[in-house]
Amino acid sequence: MIGSEKVREYFKSINEEDKIVVHSVKTDTVSNAAKELGCEEAQICKTMAFLVGEEAIVIAMTGDAKIDNAKYKSAFHKKAKMVPIDEVERIIGHIPGGVCPFAVNDGVKVYLDESLKRFDIVYAAAGSPETTIGVTIEELERFSLYDSWVDVCK
Repeated sequence: MIGSEKVREYFKSINEEDKIVVHSVKTDTVSNAAKELGCEEAQICKTMAFLVGEEAIVIAMTGDAKIDNAKYKSAFHKKAKMVPIDEVERIIGHIPGGVCPFAVNDGVKVYLDESLKRFDIVYAAAGSPETTIGVTIEELERFSLYDSWVDVCK
C-alpha cells in the first residue's frame, strides 16, 4: 500500500478522513505547499527522515526550521544522517514530497520539534506530493502517535 493510501486508511479508521485535502497541484515542498494553502512557509509541518544507527526516525518541524547539528547530536547521540532519497519510501513508508508523521512504517519513531509549538494550526503532507492535512498541535500529537517532543532545530 502506498503512503497516501496508508494515511487515508489510518485517518478513516479514526473517523478523521475528511481532514485530508487533495490538491490539483504539487504540495511537495514547503514553498509549494504554503503557496497552495495561502499560509506562511513556517506554518508548513515538514517531516524529515533520518537514520540513528540502524533505526529510522522522522522529525516533524516548521517549514522554516533547519536541523541544528549540535542539538540533534545531543538529543540522539549520533550525527544527523538523512535517509537516502531512494530509500525513503521503503524505510519510512511515504514517497519524498509526501513524507509525514502519520501512518509511517512499523518501527519508525516519530518526533515533533519544539518549533511547531509557535502555531495553533500547521499543515503537513498526507502521504503524497498532492495531499495535505491541517491540524492543531494537539491533533498532531494524537494523530502522529509521536514518541516525544525534541528541540533539534535552529
